[in-house]
Amino acid sequence: MWVFEENIDGRKLTDIINTDHENVKYLPGCKLPDNVVAIPNLCEAVQDADLLFFVLPHQFIRKVCDEITGQVPSKALGITLIKGIDQGPEGLKLISDIIREKMGIDISVLMGANIASEVAADKFCETTIGCKNLENGLLFKELLQTPNFRITVVDDADAVEVCGALKNVVAVGAGFCDGLSYGDNTKAAVIRLGLMEMIVFAKMFCKGQVSTATFLESCGISDLITTCYAGRNRLVAEAFVKTGKSIEELEQEMLNGQKLQGPQTSAEVHQILKQKEMLDKFPLFTAVYEICYEGRPVTDIISCLQNHPQHM
Repeated sequence: MWVFEENIDGRKLTDIINTDHENVKYLPGCKLPDNVVAIPNLCEAVQDADLLFFVLPHQFIRKVCDEITGQVPSKALGITLIKGIDQGPEGLKLISDIIREKMGIDISVLMGANIASEVAADKFCETTIGCKNLENGLLFKELLQTPNFRITVVDDADAVEVCGALKNVVAVGAGFCDGLSYGDNTKAAVIRLGLMEMIVFAKMFCKGQVSTATFLESCGISDLITTCYAGRNRLVAEAFVKTGKSIEELEQEMLNGQKLQGPQTSAEVHQILKQKEMLDKFPLFTAVYEICYEGRPVTDIISCLQNHPQHM
């Protein structure tokens, strides 16, 4: 496992993982199996790998792909757990597209209601693998499924991936509602209207046929609910309202080195919608971006719900 090297109380994080078998910074209290070996050199970690798992903040994916291109066999298969999107000349660019184009390998995606600490504690959860090649998706299911980690494979890979990115934007809206003490009814409206915007966005911008049924999988409604109640995007958005501090300040103060995905994804979504002159069709996504970055009053989240088009 490639680990970005850090010093924790005078010790290298890779040494701690390899000696104590625990990632004390990002997953404290969880013992890792002895066969998980932390390696600080990215090229060494991927050398001769048949299967690659991409799990890092989405803003670093291009740099990582550039470093390892040519280091892995052309027959290697990849799967990405990265929840984010990018903007390309055509509009939407998925993280899997970036990996596929830079490395020339087949990429599946895994998205679901999978809070890391709960998965690590072996609590039951579901997840969704989306793939372009069903055989490859089923291979990853065979490798990863356990009695308490239940996997469904669908061939709607782009929609699965879009769900993973957009639910973080909705969770920021949910966090604003919590910060304003609007209650669970209001938050339920954010979740429902956010899901509607997610579906419409996917159907507008994904290249292939998008099935509405995909949004009923774990990658869709389950991940959305979990993130809106328990995720870091919700937590930071609530603090944004209560403290008046910027998103950047709160990320540094509250996340112990982890990266926030929701606000940045809202900025990428905003660019795509602005380019296509579609901002008015996505009032919740637009409000989240403008509250985070343009000084729009956070109380506008309620007017966005009140005036939301009921049928998109």
